[in-house]
Amino acid sequence: MQRAEAAVITQVPMLTAGTALRLVQAAIAHAEAQGWKIAVAVVDPMGVALASCRMDAVTPPIADYALDKAYTAATMRRSTAAYFERMDASPSLRLGLGNRDRLLVWGGGLAIWHGGVVVGGIGVSGAQDFEDVACAEAALAVVGLASG
Repeated sequence: MQRAEAAVITQVPMLTAGTALRLVQAAIAHAEAQGWKIAVAVVDPMGVALASCRMDAVTPPIADYALDKAYTAATMRRSTAAYFERMDASPSLRLGLGNRDRLLVWGGGLAIWHGGVVVGGIGVSGAQDFEDVACAEAALAVVGLASG
């Protein structure tokens, strides 16, 4: 009788839907307090959308940018701004990333870390890059999570 191999199963820690909604609400609240108009998206570690919102008067493509920033940050495990800085120094990286769907390196995408692992990503778009980052960071602070 042959011995069956044990199945290898992993568990991927990720944000809950409730936490994703709280992150979206906190980012929107921060933007409203500053008078900025944004869209925000939160994804799981594989880049699948958990929650999103586009404020009134924000054009639809901005919501797509927010989702792509969140996707990039979560799946690449670092901020979109970090990739922008690397692209600036590497023409080959610039060409490669420029040809990949969904990878967006404008500021405003942050990987969300908890317990030493990426549990999701948040993307904010619609304001200036540093303002998008501020909204994402404010949301993480409200929920008690960190970016990496």
